[in-house]
Amino acid sequence: MQYKRILLKLSGEALMGERQYGIDPKRLKEYAEEIKQVVDKGIEVAIVIGGGNIFRGVAGASNGMDRVQGDHMGMLATCINGLALQSALEDAGIQTRLQTAIEIKEIAEPYIKRRANRHLEKGRVVIFGAGTGNPYFTTDTAAVLRAIEINADAILKGTRVDGIYTADPEKDKDAVKFNNITFKDVIEKGLKVMDMTAFTLSEENKLPIIVFDMNTQGNLLKLVSGEPIGTVVDNN
Repeated sequence: MQYKRILLKLSGEALMGERQYGIDPKRLKEYAEEIKQVVDKGIEVAIVIGGGNIFRGVAGASNGMDRVQGDHMGMLATCINGLALQSALEDAGIQTRLQTAIEIKEIAEPYIKRRANRHLEKGRVVIFGAGTGNPYFTTDTAAVLRAIEINADAILKGTRVDGIYTADPEKDKDAVKFNNITFKDVIEKGLKVMDMTAFTLSEENKLPIIVFDMNTQGNLLKLVSGEPIGTVVDNN
């Protein structure tokens, strides 16, 4: 296996499947099956999910809502998604823990680094909810922060496209895919991978980011097995 411990970053929108909003149970089941294949190979898996399928703080602020309130609503949305994924994973027979950056002790553990590491060592999938617990920080930043704290080997960013391109491949048929690209080149070319806070944090801590298509069956397992799936962003 290419990696021993990974952090999988999923967008909230990914959970919508074919729906316009909310959570698609079919997509949840598919993701749970993909993650199970990796866990069965002995890979330690942590997950951060966005909340954009339910609420996005930035969107709320653009409509006149207080940004801090909006971001707190977004954090709660990530907890809803975390609970949904936890249920799907447990239905697939995977032991799972949900840890949140804001305390909701009736439904999840508070985030404690040592406890998270212990769960991972025991083969449990750990889902990190509520972002960093602070407004103005995205779940991309939360994903990088948690990955650094738990000493993950890489961040695997699951999207609906199969990597990073010179332009949006859904809009430009002439867009060219990168197999490998450096952090420096991503910034110079103005490519969108993660928000700048998350991206800079990843670069400073030499934590590679792999962007790949999570919706293609078997891709996650192929990636952790060392196959050249998606686009690798690193310092080399």
